[in-house]
Amino acid sequence: MNYTIREIKSMEYPLLNDFLYEAIFIPQGVDPPPKSIINNAELQVYVKDFGKKPDDRCLVADVDGKIVGAVWVRIMADYGHIDDETPSFAISLYKEYRGHGIGTTLMVKMLELLRKSGYKKASLAVQKENYAVKMYKKVGFEIVGENEEEYIMVCDLRRERSV
Repeated sequence: MNYTIREIKSMEYPLLNDFLYEAIFIPQGVDPPPKSIINNAELQVYVKDFGKKPDDRCLVADVDGKIVGAVWVRIMADYGHIDDETPSFAISLYKEYRGHGIGTTLMVKMLELLRKSGYKKASLAVQKENYAVKMYKKVGFEIVGENEEEYIMVCDLRRERSV
């Protein structure tokens, strides 16, 4: 599958609401929540006023002029928050574009961008059942904490890695 990874354009920021919904992990056999769930404050922290904070960064995957995935980071008090200097990740792709390596490429490119920008580490939270845990480990994230449902993972950006 041919795709390009590029920085999001400000006029495309509203798409982050769609990708926020797509990022919600839905275990097998569970009905998806209504799309309105993204209006909850604990989820809006990922997208509200995106682009207005100095640490907001977003890359998108583009297939034939259609944005099919996004990875974005910001320093925020989200589920994966570890400190006020570490950007937290959010990533998702439309279902039909998963399993083609696009997510891995988005993650690697964002980690490179953060490394070049001088960040020391990046974090994320992921549900233990989520198949993406394997990919996060592959690109350099390590589990540093957990609760009943989620892992808190951190990537040390000072270490070079090859995927």
